[in-house]
Formats: sequence, structure tokens, C-alpha cells
Amino acid sequence: MIELQQVCKSFDGGSTFALRELNLKIDDGETLVLLGSSGCGKSTLLKMILRLLDPSEGTILVDGNPLSERDPIAWRRSIGYVFQAIGLFPHMSVERNVAMGLELTGVSKPERRARAHELLDLVHLPPHEYAARLPGELSGGQQQRVGVARALATEPDYLLMDEPFGALDALTRDSLQQEVLSLKRQLGKTIVFVTHDIFEALALGDRIAVLHQGNLEQVGTPAEVVGHSATPFVKELFGKPAEQLDSFREVFK
Repeated sequence: MIELQQVCKSFDGGSTFALRELNLKIDDGETLVLLGSSGCGKSTLLKMILRLLDPSEGTILVDGNPLSERDPIAWRRSIGYVFQAIGLFPHMSVERNVAMGLELTGVSKPERRARAHELLDLVHLPPHEYAARLPGELSGGQQQRVGVARALATEPDYLLMDEPFGALDALTRDSLQQEVLSLKRQLGKTIVFVTHDIFEALALGDRIAVLHQGNLEQVGTPAEVVGHSATPFVKELFGKPAEQLDSFREVFK
């Protein structure tokens, strides 16, 4: 379990805050979606969990122990991380991209290859067809599937996903969302998923944490945040898509 206690983050010595007095628990095995518009603090929060940033105030605990006491490099290597830019090495094969984390930790080449092929099968990229290809030979959706496979290679307990499908077309995005749900059912990972897309949050989240201007407005199940909005901002956030859907229904009557 990851727990944030009174976490604040300021980049200017306390004049302004990207996050303010954040209290949040991420339970083992759940998918928690961080939802909010650009600049609300959701990616900053993800970077603090990854220890790319440290809190200005407050504490982050992992299984009851301070995250600050862990070696940051070892911690990052223990976490799966998927982001929008994907970050595949263009000169390396798909197989080697997937196995890179294993290579860094000294796993033998036969074991790396077997694990990479296992994961390519898992994300529906048959290794006999894709393992030897270069990233530039893949579509955007296929590249993102490789990114997910790479994040899972070291069998992490936590998978952090920072708007991973934001640059993809709607059909590809929907397909990959279904892949995330399938992987969650198969592997039982704890997933923290950042998005600004309300429908993506509703589709993927066991719980949704709504952030606005650095504040945690509400955290709850999709039914709770839609049906029992805690603040005017949350009510407005989920009310607009409902109005849009109603307008579409009128058009197609």
C-alpha cells in the first residue's frame, strides 16, 4: 500500500503549490485514476511516487515505511512506468526494449528473451512476428503495447501510467484501455493511472481521485464521484459530459 500524508509540493519555496496537503491511500491491487485538467498536480504526484521529485512537506509511505528511506534508483527499477511519449530505444529491437530492465539487473540473455516473448504474447504482439522489429516499424498503438510489456518485465508490484494513451486515436485508445483491464484481471497489479479524460477514468478506475489546482477535491468509486459529488468542481466536471451525451441522443433521435 502507498499512503500520502499531508503531502505538499512547491517549486518556488512555498509561494505557490503544485499540491497542497494531500492525504491519499492507494490500496494493494486497485486501479486508482488521478483525474484532472493540465496543471492540477496529477503528474507531479506520480513523479513523487516514482521519486523523481520529493515532497516539499509531508510523507509518502510504502507498506508503512517512509519512501524517502529507500534508494531512489532501486525503487524506480522496482516499479513499472508507462508514459505518453513511450520512450522506446529506436535502434533496439522490440525484444531488447522489453527486456531492458532485466538486462540492467543482470538477468541472463536466455531468461530475458523468454520473459520478453512471454510479455509480447500477453499484450497480443506475437513474438515470432514482432520481437525482431524496430520501434519505427510499429504503429503508435503497437509501440504503446511494447511500453506496457517493458513496464511489466521485472514483475513490479506497482504500475504507474501517465496519460499513456493520450496521443492515440479513439479506437486504438479504447482497445488499449481494454488491454489494461484485462492485464489487471490477470496480474492483479496496483495501478496508478493519470488522465484528463473523464470517460477513461470511469472505464478504468476502481476509484477516482479528482485533483483541481493542487487540491484533492474527492476520491471515490466512479459511482460515488458521479452520483455524490463532494464539491461544486466535481459536480461540474462530471456534469458536462452528461450534458454532451444528452445532446448527442437528441441529434440521433
